[in-house]
Amino acid sequence: MEYRTNRRTGDRISVIGLGTSYIAETEEKEAVGALEFAHEKGINYADLATADAKTFTYYGKAFSSVRKDMHYQVHFGANYESGAYGWTTDKETIRRSIDAQLTALKTDYIDYGFIHCLDEEKDWQAYQEGGTLGFLMELKKQGVVRHIGLSSHTPGLVQQILDTGFVDQVMFSVNPGYDYSHGDYANGSSEERMSLYRRCEADGVGISVMKPFSGGQLLDDKTSPFGRALTQYQCIQYALDKPGVVTVLPGIRNMEDVKELLRFFDISPEERDYSILGAFTPGEAVGNCVYCNHCQPCPAGLNVGLINKYYDLAVAGDSMAAGHYGNLEKKASDCIACGHCDKRCPFHVRQTSRMKEIAAYFEK
Repeated sequence: MEYRTNRRTGDRISVIGLGTSYIAETEEKEAVGALEFAHEKGINYADLATADAKTFTYYGKAFSSVRKDMHYQVHFGANYESGAYGWTTDKETIRRSIDAQLTALKTDYIDYGFIHCLDEEKDWQAYQEGGTLGFLMELKKQGVVRHIGLSSHTPGLVQQILDTGFVDQVMFSVNPGYDYSHGDYANGSSEERMSLYRRCEADGVGISVMKPFSGGQLLDDKTSPFGRALTQYQCIQYALDKPGVVTVLPGIRNMEDVKELLRFFDISPEERDYSILGAFTPGEAVGNCVYCNHCQPCPAGLNVGLINKYYDLAVAGDSMAAGHYGNLEKKASDCIACGHCDKRCPFHVRQTSRMKEIAAYFEK
């Protein structure tokens, strides 16, 4: 397993975590076994915005003895009073739902208490004015909630709530379909979405990725907006390459799903490579580095993707980016302008020109 650290909380989080939408469809013994296996293989992060309340019982049985090893993100606004998922901003309904979830999970604390699924400003206003935000913050004060999270599909609203300064983790839908304006939750332009990712990286706020496969649409030739299926490994790598991303949370149903996800760490770089997207992306994406490193290996030894990433983050206001750039063994000024990366870039970035621009910015 590989891990990344949320800089605001210090939590060391597995880069692949557990989404829970489908696991309640599986019989309890098999589901609990799959969860225990995931923990044995190093997965330590789980989202608990699930489709069915049975999921909490499964998690309680699987992880109560190793609770300290796991990070749970629990959603204040996901309501399970009927047994199935419902959405609400009503404080008392949320209070009852959270109490029931904690009981089923066999725990007395929540690692990340999430402001749940706010996509419109009126929902954010209702969340505050109805007392739900106050309830969540009171539980944080008591230590029941350790950190505050936010889930949303709307980059502008996420930016607004990030301005409050109290959000430590954002759950956001990151996949090439949504990022390039395809799909029901493709809110915001590609630049607005990338701006959010960079903001999270700059602020040290972790991103936990929901819908990495666009609800499965990207995995099927017939439903992929690119007219060609991607693999789940290409989608996971795509998300992990975005600034701010700490963990990707694909939904799992059973042991086979967990094993299939974990193959990500055994396959070749070529099997993770998603550069085929360069042939399908819209005009607004052309000429923008997405840090895919398809241009590697650089004859001069530059990590072209990382150099671009630190530059973009520095321009976006990340105070740490310049230091990270300064620690690179090879910098933009070491570019020999051979054109290798220009020829290989699937997104048609003129990297030789960009290296001059980056060198001038950092090394002036």
